[in-house]
Formats: sequence, C-alpha cells, structure tokens
Amino acid sequence: MTADRIHASFARQSMMRTLGASLVEVGEGFCVIEAPILEGSRQQHGFGHAGLTFAIGDTAAGYAALTTMGEAEEVLTVEMKINLLRPAQGDLLVARGEVVKPGRRLTIVRATVWAKSGETRREIALLQGTMLPA
Repeated sequence: MTADRIHASFARQSMMRTLGASLVEVGEGFCVIEAPILEGSRQQHGFGHAGLTFAIGDTAAGYAALTTMGEAEEVLTVEMKINLLRPAQGDLLVARGEVVKPGRRLTIVRATVWAKSGETRREIALLQGTMLPA
C-alpha cells in the first residue's frame, strides 16, 4: 500500500470534489475522509443529506480496503449497508473506514461517520459492506 496511490485515486473522484470532501488520513487497513455540510448537500430539514453520509462512508471504507490490495488493483463496492443513528447536524462530516477482514477476492469493511460542530463530535452512521478488487 502506498498513500500516494490512494491519494491519486481519490483525486480522480469527481463526486468527492463536488461534495468538497478531502482525504485526511490513510494507513494500512484504514482511511479518514472529511466533507463539509454545504448548502447544496442538505436535506429539507437543514441536516446533512444521508447521501452525503453514505458517499463519504462508502469511499472511506473502499480506500481502507484498497490499502490491503495489490498495487495493480483498484476497488469496487459489492454491497454496503448503512444505519443512520441520528441527523447529520453540524458543519463537517468525518468518516473513518476500516478493514474488518481482508480477503483474496472479497474484503469486509465498516465505516463510522461523525458530525462535527466546533469541537463537538457525534456519531451519526455505521456502514458495513463488501469490497472487490478490480
């Protein structure tokens, strides 16, 4: 795993640019992504949209999986489940993806997403899924 390879792959994701997301940390078996809750990513009650929560959670989990795969491989999500625990209320979402069980063909991952407002951080979602090398 090289952090440069993960950063280069992340830079090619136009969806993450649209959301204002940034890759803030990557290491063997984990990845952290942050995204501001922008005016264009809110739902009708003013909270961060579940789509934003899912997008950065899925991406963090996928890049966590990629850190365990071969240098010539990329990663695809096979399936992903999300439990929304509370509204995404705050200024910034933080997603930490991690590998639960690496595999030759399938890698099991999870992600936790928090909403931050100032120094306050509240857990808002849990994701679990399966990744495939591509």
